[in-house]
Amino acid sequence: MEVKEITVPYKTADGMAEKKFTVYRTQHGPIIAETDGRGVARITVDNAARRNALGNAGKRELAETFERVGVEPDLRVIVLTGAGDRAFIGGADVTEMSTFEHGHASEGPALTHRVCEAIRRAPVPVIARINGYCFGAGLEIAASCDMRAAADTARFGMPEVLFGLPSGMEACLLPQLIGWGKTRELVFTGRHIDAREAAECHLVERIVPPEELDAAVEDWVAAILSAGPNAIRAQKALIRDWERMSIADSIRQGIDAVAAAHGTAETKRLMGAFAEQRRRKREDNP
Repeated sequence: MEVKEITVPYKTADGMAEKKFTVYRTQHGPIIAETDGRGVARITVDNAARRNALGNAGKRELAETFERVGVEPDLRVIVLTGAGDRAFIGGADVTEMSTFEHGHASEGPALTHRVCEAIRRAPVPVIARINGYCFGAGLEIAASCDMRAAADTARFGMPEVLFGLPSGMEACLLPQLIGWGKTRELVFTGRHIDAREAAECHLVERIVPPEELDAAVEDWVAAILSAGPNAIRAQKALIRDWERMSIADSIRQGIDAVAAAHGTAETKRLMGAFAEQRRRKREDNP
C-alpha cells in the first residue's frame, strides 16, 4: 500500500480553492484504488494507452476492487474514472474478443455483468467521472453508477452491432435513463453521441469543461459527505428496492426505512444541528 497526498479543487463563492487529503493507494492489474480520510474512494481504470479498454482480466480486477472497497466500514462515496484525459472506459478489449470461439464466449459478458452488479451493490453512491470515450461495456458501467458527470469533450455509444454483436448485459439499464426510443437508436445504429446530446437525453446529469470536471465531482462528493452516512446507505438500498419492487412494495419498504431511522443518534445530531441553526438565525434577525 502506498500513502500519498492529493489536491482536490472545489468551487467557493469567491472562485476556485483546493483541499489536500492523505490517500491510501493500492493497484491490482490495471485497476487503482485510492481512499482518503473522508471515506471517499477513487477507483481508476489505468490503461490509457488503449483508451482504458477492459479485457476479461481487467473486468475481473475491477469487480473485485469494488467488492473489496465496498466492505470498508467508513466508506462514504466512490468515484470511478479512467486514467488520462481521453477515455473513461473505451469498452471491452476488441482484440481479445476477436479470439472468442462460438459457444465458448460467455466469460466476457458475464464479467461485464459482474462489474456492473458490484457497482450497483456498493452500499454507497458511485459517481462516474467521465473524462472521455465511454463506449460499449464502458457505457454499461457508467449506466450502473448512481450519478454521472462528464467532460464536455466526452463521447458515448453502444457500437456492438458494428462488430456483429448485440448490446446485452447492463445495456438493459439504458431505457430507464434515456427512454426506449433513444436506447433503440443507440443500440441499432451504433452511432456515437457527444456530451451535449448525452445530457439532453439524461444519460449524464452534468457536463462541464474538462478542467472543471474534478470540481463538479467534488461538489457532489461534498454534498453526500454533509448528509448522514447511515441515511445515505439506507437511501442507496431503497433505490435498489425501487428498481425491482412494485410501487406498493416500494412504499412499504420506504415506510419501514424512514421509521427505522427516527430516533437514532445520527438523526438526533442532524436535526439538533438544524434546530440550533434556525435558533441562531432568529436571534440574529429578530
